[in-house]
Amino acid sequence: MIVGLKWLVYSNMDVPAMDVKLVPEKIGNGKEEGSSLDCELYDVELAPEKVESGKEEGPSFHCDFFDIELAHKIAQVFLPGLATACVDNTTGDIFKTAASVAVDIRKEMVDYLTQRSESFVAESFILEGSPEGEASDHPYNILSDFVDDYASSKRNLFSRVSGWLLSEKREDKIDDFVQEMEINKFWLMDRREEISQSLIKNVDFKNQFHCNMKFNSVEELAEHVVHCGFRPTECNNKGCSATYCANQMEKHDIDCPYKIIPCEQKCLDSIMRREMDRHCITVCPMKLVNCPFYAAGCQSTIPQCLLEKHRLENVHSHLLHILQGIHKEVSVDDLKKRVEQLEELSSGKLAEALDTRSLTNSVKGLEAKLGPLEVSATNTATDNGHEKEGAEASREANNQVQMQ
Repeated sequence: MIVGLKWLVYSNMDVPAMDVKLVPEKIGNGKEEGSSLDCELYDVELAPEKVESGKEEGPSFHCDFFDIELAHKIAQVFLPGLATACVDNTTGDIFKTAASVAVDIRKEMVDYLTQRSESFVAESFILEGSPEGEASDHPYNILSDFVDDYASSKRNLFSRVSGWLLSEKREDKIDDFVQEMEINKFWLMDRREEISQSLIKNVDFKNQFHCNMKFNSVEELAEHVVHCGFRPTECNNKGCSATYCANQMEKHDIDCPYKIIPCEQKCLDSIMRREMDRHCITVCPMKLVNCPFYAAGCQSTIPQCLLEKHRLENVHSHLLHILQGIHKEVSVDDLKKRVEQLEELSSGKLAEALDTRSLTNSVKGLEAKLGPLEVSATNTATDNGHEKEGAEASREANNQVQMQ
């Protein structure tokens, strides 16, 4: 049975009206199998609708540029898909291995993907309005689904009836076979990319990932390719070998690991983006570090290049932290007076101390010259009051114990 459908492509597609003929694939003795629209059993022929006036069909020079990054991304799906099909097709078979069927399955897989992609627009029209017709229209998702469908169709009986599909051993065998094919250069990336290019053009009916411009002459085409947004462009950053579409230049520039950019911590250096993290945590003069008197109590974090300035400008507060560690029971007011005495006696030499240990030793030496620390009467009375309160509380607790 031949089903004839005539449909018009949406207004945003520069494609002529098409006649879609679904021709059943012959099985066994050549008899047709039913009338269901099973995509795997139909060859779809897309033929431009004939113009009765006999005029020429239009421009014959096409721009062949496409999204290079997308083609590479899709090509990366092919090898795992092929490995999955080969492994599932030979699991439990003592006469076959994944490697022994790889050549035949690869050819069959390419034919399957080509057929499905060529019939994709018609297939989408037929499924429009159904749950299947609501799938993503992104070429990567479409072609990834095609690869998965093909791999699923190659499962043998053992793979279908056992717990093989969910086993870790299956995943390990697939990964191992992918690695084996890569090592032996069984299906090179550039060959896979050539296939993905043609597949993209078949399924990208919105023309978002390839150029669909057509021209009447070679000269017009040559003039166009110079400015085409899909023309291949190489990154100018030293060390970067990336190739991308011209319309992706800004996006690549934002992420290119080889681009020289100003230091994120605002130092005067410009560093390659890929080296920025290492620079910021190692040699950058604006790297934040703890104050050398952190252990004494100064919690400041300052840029490394401003460390000396911080140390010289905060001698008073650093001395106070050191004295608080030595005289834990003395009030801050009394310690501030002591700080002034120490600064006067040292004649600025305390500013030369580089860390907590050296400053503590200098303070202890100066305190030996100054004599005992003088504590104000108010603070002494307060301390005595605390001692009396503690004694009374202790006596009261003892009395309660005796009464019990």
